[in-house]
Amino acid sequence: MSVDFFLRLIGMVVLAAVGWWVGETLGSQAEELAYRYVLVLSLAGAALGLLLTPYFTSRPFLAMRRLIRAMPVQQLVAAIIGLVIGLAVAALLAIPIALLPNPIDALLAFGGVVVFSYLGVSIMVMRRQDIFNVIGSRRLAAGRNSGGRVDGNQVLLDTSVIIDGRIADVSRTGFIQGTMLVPRFVLNELQHIADSSDALRRNRGRRGLEMLNKLQKDSAVPILITDMDIDGVREVDDKLVLLAKQLHCAIVTNDYNLNRVAELQGVTVLNVNELANAVRAIYLPGESMEVKIIQEGKEVGQGVGYLDDGTMVVIEEGRRHIGHTIAVMVTKVLQTAAGRMIFARPEDLAR
Repeated sequence: MSVDFFLRLIGMVVLAAVGWWVGETLGSQAEELAYRYVLVLSLAGAALGLLLTPYFTSRPFLAMRRLIRAMPVQQLVAAIIGLVIGLAVAALLAIPIALLPNPIDALLAFGGVVVFSYLGVSIMVMRRQDIFNVIGSRRLAAGRNSGGRVDGNQVLLDTSVIIDGRIADVSRTGFIQGTMLVPRFVLNELQHIADSSDALRRNRGRRGLEMLNKLQKDSAVPILITDMDIDGVREVDDKLVLLAKQLHCAIVTNDYNLNRVAELQGVTVLNVNELANAVRAIYLPGESMEVKIIQEGKEVGQGVGYLDDGTMVVIEEGRRHIGHTIAVMVTKVLQTAAGRMIFARPEDLAR
């Protein structure tokens, strides 16, 4: 026997009894019709109980359970906190209200419970994001890391910079001060990429998850997964920018488009590519170096090699030295959007 059918039977019996009682009451005024009143109203009550009981018992309960199950955890917690605050305020106001004469005191106390519970739940649910962001920001700003050092600054990590992996090496050097935050929506995007049917995207996603695990183990600064989110925004980059504005922190990325969008909105960006370009060794025209030429260049006779940091070196008359390491002299250094490019000539030709 299902719960729904059991409740229908209970409702049928209860309303049939109510119909019986009403029928006897009405029949007492007209004794010749008493049995008719009792019979008709009892059957009507039983039918109403059988049909309507689920709409007042199981249906509201199941609807409430579905609502709670579909409700985000943050919203549910906010509603419970708001309800507790509203009931507390109503309880405090009930003390002076109890001094009023009866039944005004009971009516005002009940009204206060309803009004302040509604206000507490409504305010907490509507402003939950701002409230939790403020609480989370202050907790992170006041928290202490494992070394006992106050963590006053935090940075948000983008999906691309986690997949890139160089942030793990940067964090070990201590150049980043403060907590590194990885929002839950960034972690979800990494997982989505790792589950992709495309092999290249799948490998990138798995590399990102491995780098995140490496960061948590080896980073010199704390790294936290935060549930802070931005409601009403679907794109991960847009969420990052808005969250960075709320927390007044920087975004660490190597995404050119995110870099420009964030700068336009006044958000500080720490670009790993720009850091890599900035710390590359500087060579001036006339200086010498050794380069292994690995391929030919675009122009006739040119050879191309790379330094340890990835800087491209274009060697004039270097094609015949492909596969060999030779001494070259720098003739020109060119800074491009892709990085630094060095032009050189073999030393034996430069003399």
